Amino acid sequence: MKQCETCGNEYDHLIEIVKNGRSHWFDCFECAIHQLAPRCSHCGVQILGHGVQGENKIYCGAHCARVQGLDGFVDRIA
Repeated sequence: MKQCETCGNEYDHLIEIVKNGRSHWFDCFECAIHQLAPRCSHCGVQILGHGVQGENKIYCGAHCARVQGLDGFVDRIA
């Protein structure tokens, strides 16, 4: 029986997620998120949505990108 990479739970119905050609095994989506979701380059929060990218870094939103000196990002357009 395989083991969840995050919590260590042994489970016969693990979820396999392939990232960059490498298989990862988890017993639930929550464990997969903890292990694989990217973190904002400014505040460190795990990014569960699209986020924004600039200068080869990812941010949770436009605010964090602007704080890091990147222009042109807006959270919403009125």
